[in-house]
Amino acid sequence: QVQLVQSGGGLVQAGGSLRLSCAASGNILSFNVMGWYRQAPGKQRELVAQITKIGSTYYADSVKGRFTISRGNPKNTVYLQMNSLKPEDTAVYYCNAVSIATYWGQGTQVTVSS
Repeated sequence: QVQLVQSGGGLVQAGGSLRLSCAASGNILSFNVMGWYRQAPGKQRELVAQITKIGSTYYADSVKGRFTISRGNPKNTVYLQMNSLKPEDTAVYYCNAVSIATYWGQGTQVTVSS
């Protein structure tokens, strides 16, 4: 049984920073891709950032230059450093990991006040 456990998030003023963490547990050696999605009220879930096993990264245009995704040691951990936060970044953020199956974290609320 693989589980993704998220931590971090919360309430911050515009311009502030937050860091999200996601740790995988269970019987798995490594994930091909790990990433972060978010879902704002009334909107579809969208991909925010992704990192592959070899370290290649992808960022949504809306977060480029402000967010940084990284993988930890062991490699089944992933972080999202969020700087210069804006009210439009407010959403529930979900950790995602892909191996032979796709796994999701429990979600964590990020609220950015103006």
